[in-house]
Amino acid sequence: MLYAVICRDKPGHLQLRIDTRERHLEHIRSTGIVLQAGPFIENGEMCGTLAVLDTDSLEAAQEWAAKDPYAIAGLFESVSVTEWKKVIG
Repeated sequence: MLYAVICRDKPGHLQLRIDTRERHLEHIRSTGIVLQAGPFIENGEMCGTLAVLDTDSLEAAQEWAAKDPYAIAGLFESVSVTEWKKVIG
């Protein structure tokens, strides 16, 4: 099943994102369930994350999101994990 993980950064936390980015990317690479991922951009700066996961359950997707180094570092103001259906692309 596919799940969209939508995260919004806390305002003023760009440096925390930059400092944690390599650990976040390693989490993406090492888990093997991320189909697509990338940052949201506002005013030319990264401000959040979108990741599409292919996993067995909502609980597994939520667990992946909770173990993201960005989440552990306290970067996110909000995190939403929702089942998603691919229609185009």
